[in-house]
Amino acid sequence: MELKMYKAVWGMPGSWDSMLKQIAEAGYNGVECPVPAPEDESHFRELLDQYQLELIVQVYTEGNHIASFEEQVQRAAAFKPQLINSHSAKDSMPYDDQLVFFEHAIRLERQLGVPIGHETHRGRAMFTPWSTARLLRDLPDLHLVADFSHWCCVCESMLPDQADNLSLAMRHAIHIHGRVGYEQGPQVPDFRAPEYKYALLKHEQWWDEICARHQSAGRPILTFTPEFGPPGYMHTLPFTRQPVVDLWEICYAMGQRFRDRFMRQFG
Repeated sequence: MELKMYKAVWGMPGSWDSMLKQIAEAGYNGVECPVPAPEDESHFRELLDQYQLELIVQVYTEGNHIASFEEQVQRAAAFKPQLINSHSAKDSMPYDDQLVFFEHAIRLERQLGVPIGHETHRGRAMFTPWSTARLLRDLPDLHLVADFSHWCCVCESMLPDQADNLSLAMRHAIHIHGRVGYEQGPQVPDFRAPEYKYALLKHEQWWDEICARHQSAGRPILTFTPEFGPPGYMHTLPFTRQPVVDLWEICYAMGQRFRDRFMRQFG
C-alpha cells in the first residue's frame, strides 16, 4: 500500500506559484485546496502539471446545501482530483433533510466517478460520532474524511465511550486529516509537547486503524494531509497574537512522523 501525502494551502501566504512550488519542493505528492478563481484556473492547471502535483479539492456547502454542493462538486470534478473533501450540510439541519442531502451526494458521486468524502467537522452534519454513525447506518455508501480532532473538541473527551461509532467511521474513511485535537479544542498547541502526548498517541491509534482497514481491503493508496491551522485556529500568545509554532514546520513535522510510522507498519 502506497502513502500519498498532501499539503493543505490553508494558512499559507503567497501566490499559487509560490505555494505550489514550496509544496512540491518539500516532497508532497499533492495539494489540498478549494478550486481557484475562474480567472486563475488555467494557470493553476499549468502549475499542477509543472510541479507534478496531484489534487484534492475542498468544497463547502451553504444556503441551499444541495444546490451549493452540486455546483461546487461539478466544478471540482473538472480538475480530475484524487478525491473531493466536502464540508457538508449543517449540524442544525433536520435529520430527514440531511438524508435527502446525502442521498443526492451519493448519486452525484456515482455519476461523476470521483470519490467524495464528507469531513467529520464541527458545524456540519457529521459533527459528532453518533450523528455520523446514524447517517452511515442509514446510508452505507457514504464516504468520510476522518478528522477526529473535531469530535474530541465537541465531545470534550478523547472519545472513550465511542468505540463502536469510531469503528464504523473508520470503515468509511477514504482520507485522513492529520491534526491532533484534545478535550478543549481541535488543535493542541504543539503535538510534540509531552503534555499532549496522550492526545497524539490516541489519534495515531485511530489513524493506524484506518491504515490497517485500507490494507486489509486491498486498497493500493492511502492519502493523508497534515492539517494544522493558522493563528486563530493555532494558539497565540496573549496581547501580541504571536503564533506558538511555525505553521509550515509543524505540518511538515506531522507529515514526516506519520510517514515514518506508516512505512514501519504498512509500507
